This record gives sequence, structure tokens and C-alpha cells, in this order.
Amino acid sequence: MALTGRQIRQLRSLAHHLNPVIIIGKADINEGTVEQANECLEAHELIKCSVLDTSSLDIREAANELAERCHAEVVQVIGRKFSLYRATQRTDVERIKLV
Repeated sequence: MALTGRQIRQLRSLAHHLNPVIIIGKADINEGTVEQANECLEAHELIKCSVLDTSSLDIREAANELAERCHAEVVQVIGRKFSLYRATQRTDVERIKLV
């Protein structure tokens, strides 16, 4: 699912106020990280992640790898943080209405 520029701007503004829920450290991206990210994406659709200095991955590498493994879209990479978006399949969650 390719996001349009307008949708990316909308998601960036929503992600600005979020705190990181996934923190990538020395262990880089493993199955536990992917599983946790999938659970958070299903519950919230939009999440913010942080990469610590101890990680061997570059910020963009980490964002792209986690997005690929979670079937999500990278919304923004800024500093040591990045945001991911994936539409949820759950019906009991309030969905983000993309323009």
C-alpha cells in the first residue's frame, strides 16, 4: 500500500505526539521485536520506534527492515526515531481515516 504525500503529512502530524513503543538496541531487530511491533500496529495502526546508539543498524536500515518484516509503511525517519503505519484488521479499534 503506497501512501500519498497528503496521507504521509497527516500521519506525520499524528505521530509527532507519540512516545516510542518499540526500542531497538544491541540485539537489533529479532523475532521478539517484530512480534511486538505487529501487536502494536494491530492495536494502534501508527507507532513510533527508537533506535539506540548500541544498535549496529543505521536508523533508515532499521526502519526499512522492520517495516518490511511487519508489512508496514515507513512514515518518517527523524533523528534516532521513526514512525510506521499499517491499517489494522481488527474491528474493535478506532481506525485512522486517511485523506
